Amino acid sequence: MSSARTAIVTGAGSGIGEAIAVRLAADGARVAVFDLDKAAADRVAQTITDDGGTAIGVAVDVSDRAAIDAGIDRVRAELGPPQILVNNAGISPSGPFLEISRETWTKTLAVNLTGTFDCCQAALPDMVEAGWGRIVNISSSSIHSGAAQMGAYVSSKSGVVGLTKVLALEFARKGITVNTIPPGFIDTPMLRATADRGFIDVDRAIEQTPVGRAGRPEDIAATCAFLVSEEAGYITGQIIGVNGGRNT
Repeated sequence: MSSARTAIVTGAGSGIGEAIAVRLAADGARVAVFDLDKAAADRVAQTITDDGGTAIGVAVDVSDRAAIDAGIDRVRAELGPPQILVNNAGISPSGPFLEISRETWTKTLAVNLTGTFDCCQAALPDMVEAGWGRIVNISSSSIHSGAAQMGAYVSSKSGVVGLTKVLALEFARKGITVNTIPPGFIDTPMLRATADRGFIDVDRAIEQTPVGRAGRPEDIAATCAFLVSEEAGYITGQIIGVNGGRNT
């Protein structure tokens, strides 16, 4: 699987990112836990090392290209050149479209879309040099259905899907695959915060989910683990939904 590879997972201090980092480490990858919250990044890295894995916590704001470059420099020095990148970091502001401020719009794109662009651009040269690489971009099931009062979020995640397809085409002959997972209704701190703001009714959402439960971060991690594996080398440019049947 991801054995003996160096992986970077952004936004890995909690939720889906944490589950992915833990899973990739369990599969043998050396994992760099990137998160804006240094304490959270260090906590997840410590959990991995306590379980016998190899990991470091790195404080990185993905809306800051200089911070990304510095973080990847540290990864190269301590774990080796990255060959796996999971772009998971994201924010999900909500509110009526006519009330979205330019600041909110710009910040959301900076984290969710430009952050993905910058991380890919910073990590891809190492993958090209190795002749092998795996990128998984975490998007959102809202790219299919839209989501009222989440204009900045849905727009940014839709952009992630477009970027995924472009990179898949450009780097396929280099031994690099690029795919996106749009999670659907996964029980995470971000989802709970959205529910607290009144934008999601958790019980109703469970009723509307064909498999009859909320998704778990580990559901996304399992799919991600496959997509970064050697066996998934013929899968690229794809949208791999993990949503309990809510979107097809």
